[in-house]
Amino acid sequence: MITDTEIKLKGIHLLSEYLGDVEAERFISLIQREPFDYTKWRQGLDENLSIEDISHKAMLLRK
Repeated sequence: MITDTEIKLKGIHLLSEYLGDVEAERFISLIQREPFDYTKWRQGLDENLSIEDISHKAMLLRK
């Protein structure tokens, strides 16, 4: 299992890679100033997808 610090660093790296540095910073500032409950946000997000569909989406993101 990786540490919390490693998770944060990987997350910031991915945000910067896909959004660019400026938009990654904007994203971080947006979620820090608003109350955000990740668990509630995720509930129902993939509700209509099968396990196979979710797995397929994950595999595509890894490429």
